[in-house]
Formats: sequence, structure tokens, C-alpha cells
Amino acid sequence: DLSRKRRLTFFTIGLIFLLSGIEYAVILPTIWRYLQTLNAAPYFLGLSLSAFSFSGLLVGPLFGHWSDRTRTTKKMILFANIFEIVGNFMYFMGYSKWLLLCSRLVAGIGTGAGSSIFGFLTRNTVPDDRSTVFAAVMACRQAGLLLGPAFNIFLRLCNFQLGPFVVNKYTSPGGFMCLLWILLQFVVMFMYWDVIPQDDTHEGNGIIQEEVEEDVEENAASKPLVGPHELTGSYGTVTSVQIRATHVSPPPTPPPLEVKTSPFKNFSASREFLREEVVVLLAAQFITLFNQTALETMVTPMTQKFFNFGELENSIMYCMCGVEVIAGFLFVRWLSKRVAERVVLAVGLILCNISCVWCLIFLANPLGGFAWQLAEFIIGVFLQVLGLPFVAVAQVSLFSKITSEKTQGFSQGIRRSVGGLATIFGPLWAGGLTSNLYVMLGVMMGLLVLLTIMMVVSYERLVEPAATRDNLTVNANTIDHINSLCTNVSSYSFKKKK
Repeated sequence: DLSRKRRLTFFTIGLIFLLSGIEYAVILPTIWRYLQTLNAAPYFLGLSLSAFSFSGLLVGPLFGHWSDRTRTTKKMILFANIFEIVGNFMYFMGYSKWLLLCSRLVAGIGTGAGSSIFGFLTRNTVPDDRSTVFAAVMACRQAGLLLGPAFNIFLRLCNFQLGPFVVNKYTSPGGFMCLLWILLQFVVMFMYWDVIPQDDTHEGNGIIQEEVEEDVEENAASKPLVGPHELTGSYGTVTSVQIRATHVSPPPTPPPLEVKTSPFKNFSASREFLREEVVVLLAAQFITLFNQTALETMVTPMTQKFFNFGELENSIMYCMCGVEVIAGFLFVRWLSKRVAERVVLAVGLILCNISCVWCLIFLANPLGGFAWQLAEFIIGVFLQVLGLPFVAVAQVSLFSKITSEKTQGFSQGIRRSVGGLATIFGPLWAGGLTSNLYVMLGVMMGLLVLLTIMMVVSYERLVEPAATRDNLTVNANTIDHINSLCTNVSSYSFKKKK
């Protein structure tokens, strides 16, 4: 039963990220034309895309802080999904460009639950498996990016009246996502559990050791320590807490201990986030997302200008990108089991640099006929998408290892907020420079070169701290020792009773 709950919970997490990818993919190909039907200026495209990230930036650390204090995520997910439902319904209404802008602002609040989910995953995975788990979760979002354009192929056929609302190829994505988020509420209510017991006593990144110590503290605070003569009172019913209290805690009358302490006790934001390796990973988060969202913003106006692409062609293009990204995440998941995260990060940065150089040379001022321009464009997009999984998985996995586990929700919220800043400035930067691609791509290239230099200088520090690995070994050995004591004393008790 516990194993089933664990599987269903992780399935639900994958479904949440799947829907976030679908939402992005069904709205992005059509929002440009949608704004044009509402007589919006071109800069409104950047504003609308940035509004979604802006609200997520503000609420991400708050959701993470909440989950760190309560150690619960289910209520937060249900609460966040309400904003997704309301925001997408506002997008479906579509009376004015301002309502559409507000709809993306409201829906973005729902992304704040992602900080809590990443904190939950960190607490329930061992460091060695974390890259593969994060790669699988991120692949779910990319699967959504793949399915989204497929849904768009059918949504573009909508053309009818639903009461006071007009349902067409521009408004239907909002109504469709509103229904999906409503269905997800029921899935979370019945298939998600906050506490996931570990299947193996060696798993959990020290969580089990922490729980054992808390149980000992509760036992010590409520009654005197058990004497050795009491260990023979039953056939094999001695608990690990009693064994630990007898053999590990020699003082006869310990003072009452505080069972639950705030995870933010002795927490220092400057000590946690202003370390060299943390700054490098946050810079990687910002620069790669800035470049990615800037190129995504540039793509639809560019395909309309040079290739006369409509909603169908853009949807097919995003669908093909989704296939490539999913394959990339699967490859990164395989690779992360064999090489260190910093090696994966280095490979991703090399690919991103090659992509940006290609775009600067061939896409800033396309030359040749239609076929040659299309080939230049496809290669540029292919290279850009290829490097994304390497950087995304490596930096989030490394970040979870070099920051404190107890405040992981808050830390992931800070990381996602930095990414939110990037997804705000990226579309705004690209939206104002669609006619001057040399400046736009030149700044992106400069940021990538800066990030590459930072990573080379700090390469030796981009590893899991040795103290964390030692503590995990000590915790595992302590649990083994407790289990061995339980077995020996229980056997001794049984023989003496006989």
C-alpha cells in the first residue's frame, strides 16, 4: 500500500508538470495572433509572456517557505491550481488585451507550487538518484510541450458560440486548459500523499535518521529512560527507540527536548546563496532561460515574416522541438548516472555557445532563397533546443545538493524566481528588438561567454560538499547499527524468556 501511494504521488507530480507544458504549448503558438485580433501593440506580446513569469517570481519563495515550515505540499498544490483555473478562464473570455494580460498574471501564481514540489522531491530522493528523478520530471513538462501542439491542431477548428463567449482558435486554448486544471484538482485530492515512507532504510538523504532522533526525543521528554532489565519483558517487541535510548543515551534523566524546530533556525540567506558555486548555478539558470525565452519570443514573428507560418505550422514546429527535448532529457538521464553533473553542465554550455554563434551568423540577416533560409532556421532551433536538457538538469540537481535540505523549498523558490526574472526580461528584450537581431543576439552571446568563464573558474567547486556525503554515510551506518542492536537484543530476550 505504501509503495502504491509512492507511485501514485510521483505520477501526480509528473502530471502536474505535463499540464504546465501543455499550457505553454497551446498558448504560445496562438497568443501573437490573438493579441493582434484585440488591436494590441507588438510590445504586448512580451508583456503577456513576462506577466506569467512575474507572478511566479513573486510567489515561488513564499510557497517554498510555506512548505519548509509545514512539510506539506498537497494543500499548496490545490491552492495554486485555483489560480491556474481562474487565469485560463479569463484567457478564454478574451474581451480585451488588458484582460488577456491579467489572465497570464493570475495563471502565473499557480506556478509557485513548483518550488514546493522540488523541495518535496529533494527530501524524498538520495543525491545519487536526484539527477535522474529531476530529468524524469522535466521530461514530463517537455512531453506536455510535445502534446500541446497536437491539441492545438484540433483546437484551431473550434468556431462556435457558448453562451456569451465566442469559442474560436484563439480563445479555445484557455477554456481547454481551464478544464484540464479542474480535472487535476480531483487527481491531486485522491492520488497525492504528502508523506512518502521510504522503501529502503538507506534512502531518504538522512530523513529516516532524522525521524528516529525525533522519536527518541519524544520518548525522552515523556518518560524516564528504559532500564536494561525492562528489555526482557516480551518476545521480540523491543523497538529501535528503546535500544537507542538504552545504549546511546547514558544520562539517567535528560531534560525535555524540543521535538520540532524551525528549519530556518540559524538560517542565513547571505551564507546560503552568496557562495561562489551557488552564484554560478543561479547565473546558469538566469542566462540560459533568458536566451531561451528571447529566442522563443523571436521565433513566431520571424516565421511569419520570412516563411509566412500560421498557427498550424508553428504548432508542428513546437511539436518537433518537443520530440527533440524529450530525447535530450532521456539521454541526460542516462548520462547523469555515469558522469558528474558539472560535466553535463559543461556539455550543455558548449552546445548553447555553438547555437548562439550559429544564430548570430545565419539568422540575424538570413541570406539565400527560401530553402536555404529555412535550413538555416531549422539548424539554429535544433542546436538551441539540444543544449537545454543538459543545462536544466545539471544546474537544478547540483543546486539541490549544495544548498541546505531543510530549507530546500525556499531555496528552490529562490532558484525559480531567478529563472522567473529571466523569463520576464527575455521576452521584453526580444520583443523590442525583433527588427535588430544583431543587438539582441550579441547580448545573448556575451552573457553565454560570461557564464562559460564563471563555470571554468569555479569548476572545482561544482560538486556535492564532502560534509554532506560524510553525514549520509554516518546516518546510514547508524541506522544499520540500530537495526543490528534490535535483532541481537530481541534474540537475547527470547532466549532468556524461554
